This record gives sequence, C-alpha cells and structure tokens, in this order.
Amino acid sequence: MSKKILFSHPIGNQNVKNLSRFLAEVGLIETFITSIAVYDKSLFERLSKISLLKEFERRRFDEVLRKTTKQFPLYELMRFALPKIGIHAFNKHEKGIFSIDGVSRYLDYKTAIHLEKNNKNIGMVYCYEDSSLDTFSVATKLGIKKAYDLPIGYWKTYRQLLSEEKERKPEWAATITGFKDSTEKFEKKDKELALADVIYVASEFTAKTLELNKDIANTRKVIIPYGFPNVNQAKKPLPKYDGKRALKLLYVGGLTQRKGIANLFEAVDYFKEKVTLTIVGNKAVEDCKILEKYLKKHKWIPTLPHDEILKTMHNHDVLVFPSLFEGFGLVITEAMSQGTPVITTNRTVGESFIRHNENGWLVNPGQTEDIINVIDVLMQEPDSLETISIEAKETAMKRTWKQYGDDMCADLRKYLTV
Repeated sequence: MSKKILFSHPIGNQNVKNLSRFLAEVGLIETFITSIAVYDKSLFERLSKISLLKEFERRRFDEVLRKTTKQFPLYELMRFALPKIGIHAFNKHEKGIFSIDGVSRYLDYKTAIHLEKNNKNIGMVYCYEDSSLDTFSVATKLGIKKAYDLPIGYWKTYRQLLSEEKERKPEWAATITGFKDSTEKFEKKDKELALADVIYVASEFTAKTLELNKDIANTRKVIIPYGFPNVNQAKKPLPKYDGKRALKLLYVGGLTQRKGIANLFEAVDYFKEKVTLTIVGNKAVEDCKILEKYLKKHKWIPTLPHDEILKTMHNHDVLVFPSLFEGFGLVITEAMSQGTPVITTNRTVGESFIRHNENGWLVNPGQTEDIINVIDVLMQEPDSLETISIEAKETAMKRTWKQYGDDMCADLRKYLTV
C-alpha cells in the first residue's frame, strides 16, 4: 500500500479546508486531525444551532473528509465557552491553557501521540506554524517526511518591519500585537522550521521573509499561491461610477496597523465626502483611542459570514488592503472574484496577480500618499473603474482553487515517492 499523509490543523481556515479536501479527493490523506469539524447531522452541527455556539458552523469541512477525520475538541470547546460565561483567566494570550496557543499545543500533542501509535501507512505529516513541534519530533524519530505550511511571513522579519512602523505611528502601536509573544514561542517556531523537510508558502513575499533564517537556507521551499473563489458573473448593483457619486471603498481584515489600516483612514480623511468607507473586521485590541475615533466615523461591521463578505465585496467599488505584512491576503483574491479591484502592497500576494492600473493597484507599504494618488487618478478617470473591474474578474478566472489543489497534490505526491 502506498504511503499517505497525516494532515493536521487546529482550526481550519479557508485554505486549510480547500487543501484538505483536495488531498482527500485524490486519496492522499490517511488521517485528518483537527479540534472541531462540522459535518451533516453530526454532533457539532447540532451544537451550532445553539446561539452561543453558532460560530461552530464556520468549522464545516467537505464530506469527503468525514471518514478520515479525528477530532480533539476539548480545549477548543473551552476556548469558546468560558469567555461567553464571563470566565477569561484561562484564555489569556499564549499562557492561558485554553488560549489559541493552548489549543494549538494540545492538538500538536494529541497528533504526535496518534502518529506514534498509527504510523503504518503514513509517509508524511503536513502541519502548520505553532502546532507541529511535537508531531515533527515523532516523525523525525520514525523517519517520516515533514511538510510545514507557513501561512504568514517569518517572525524575525515581522519584528524588523513592524518595529519601524511602531516608531512611525506610536498611536497605533497597541494594535500591532505580534510583539506580545514570548521568546519561548519564537524559539518554538524556529525549532519547527528546522525540523521541516519542505516548507510550503503561498506568496513570494512570504518566501522572502524566510531569508533571515540562515539555518533553513538549504531547506526546500515551494511557492504555490492559493486559488480564487468562483467568479461572480452578476452585474454589480451599484450605479456605474461616474465621478459624481461617492466612491464606495471597503476594507476587510483585522483592525491593526499590521494591515495598514491607519494609512487607509488617513487617505479617506483626505477625500472627505467624495468617498465612503465600510470596515469589516474585529478589533485587535480594545484600548486604542485613535482606532475608536475612526470606527465611529465610518460604517463598521465586526464580523460577517463568508458568503456575506463576498456579497459585501460585490457591492463596493474598490477594496483597499494596504497591508504591511501578509502571508497572502485571501481578501484580495476574494474581492477580485467579485469584480471589485484591489489597492494593496507588495507585502501581500498582490505582486503575483495584480498589474498596476490594469486589474488593480500596487502601492508602497505604509505610504498614505500612494493610496491617495491611486484614488485621485481613479476619480479623474472614472470610466477606468469598469475596465479594471472586468480585468480583475478575468484574472480570477485564470487561477481557481482547483488549480491550487492540483498543484499542491502533484508536488506532495512527487515528494511522497522520493
């Protein structure tokens, strides 16, 4: 029997759901391990009907994974439930037993135990940042290959680039939360990377950030961009932008200066009533006065289901995502699939898909004037928006999630047989 993959992730975001599905469809997954997985008529589907637990519906995976899924839900259940009844002590950042770091450590520990006991048909483990050290250690002992998925850039590069930003915009520094992590956590990340046989990233930018880690200079790195959602062929409900009505801008993402949100707010201030801004995203912190000031000025939606996010994108003219540090930026591909072109930076996947002034716009990270210049040109040439919108959709049609899956499966299959 040919060897297969043990695939593990503590939560399951959009790219995890797609990759795990593709691997299962081609028969490459031996076991899929996660904290909570929702399937039709399962216990967690029933629990998701309870208002306090409705967020569980976001953990729905494709039915093709059901037979191979093994769940360890205890810590994740506690992470959800305790804050809802007013208990927060166990969810404290990193140190809390039921924090997201605690959930990741627990799943890694459980995955490692499972691997030790059930490795007969396993030729590779596929794990993610912060939840792979125990599993990789066991895999090394057993001579099993280790694939590491890095969804965002390397931590040392993050600290280097964002330290500069904290000095430039100290009033926004509290929102850049990556500096709260401990030395032990960073050391663990480096240990995970050092044990990996192959590192998968989704953008050129993420790959470049790894250059600061000299210990993995010879580790194989594979860049395979994620896919675009299905393209929305429906006509936009907005009246054609003619420069007379307000330009409808949208931001989707965490409310942190890591994503350049201060530069977006500054640009919108410049144009005043000539633009409107809708913000979809959760606050990174509760005590940032300047963020609170701006949220009161604009339409803010803390969270939306994924299908509603796509609909909201379709109902706006431009998505502005001026991130200073991003592994990929799924909102970029999602917006383009809805015919909503994107203003973004070269520290996202933008350079892979966006041609400046043709199907979107690329600006320098942290530069408010660049965002202003793009919007100003668009206002002076309003007819260009429709053309750029069409080009954004054309780009989206050229790289589907299936193509991403095919590329990943082909590379993993080849690596399994080496």
